[in-house]
Amino acid sequence: MAAAKSNTNWFAVGISIAVVVVLVALGGLVVFLNNQASDPGTAPQSAIVNEETGAITFGEGETQVDTFVDFMCPICGDFEDAYGEQLQTAAANDEITLNLHPISILDRYSQNTEYSSRAAASVYCVAAEAPDSALDYFNLLFENQPAENTAGLTDDELAALADQVGAGSAADCIADGTYMRFVASQTNEHDIQGTPTVEIDGERIENSEIASRFATILG
Repeated sequence: MAAAKSNTNWFAVGISIAVVVVLVALGGLVVFLNNQASDPGTAPQSAIVNEETGAITFGEGETQVDTFVDFMCPICGDFEDAYGEQLQTAAANDEITLNLHPISILDRYSQNTEYSSRAAASVYCVAAEAPDSALDYFNLLFENQPAENTAGLTDDELAALADQVGAGSAADCIADGTYMRFVASQTNEHDIQGTPTVEIDGERIENSEIASRFATILG
């Protein structure tokens, strides 16, 4: 009886140890996944990227205009058609400071290719590798904007567009998806629920007010 009791005790101890090991492993996995989810990723280093806000910045005007866009978003394409040239001209003349935020909320509409994230990350690649070409590349992405529920452009096609505006050096960065996690962190940090989102001097503007507010700023 004593031997049997001893064996039973060792068995229970073994089970307890196994349970503890499993719980520790699960705890470690949870911590790892949480760290991965909150990891802001590699931040692009560029004279035109604001380290605090993540914005790609043009102009030195007193009025700050921030636009948050998703390159799969058709309304963002309409927004750029309506206001992009005016905003960029005003920034070039230092009438405003234009802060562009490439973000990603529409990956679900690109047939599992994560086009929104890849396109946004590619803009940061160009901003880091060839800042003088960043605005031309930004515009070219909208000129070649894919429709929702398509696969979007491939990395090679994005790199080809970058090369077209003199940013061929960004090809490896685009292929590696270097700034995709940074895009995700910026989207979350700025609490972007829809695109385009516009802020003027830090104030988030309702879509119905954008036209009148821009008319005041841009004349």
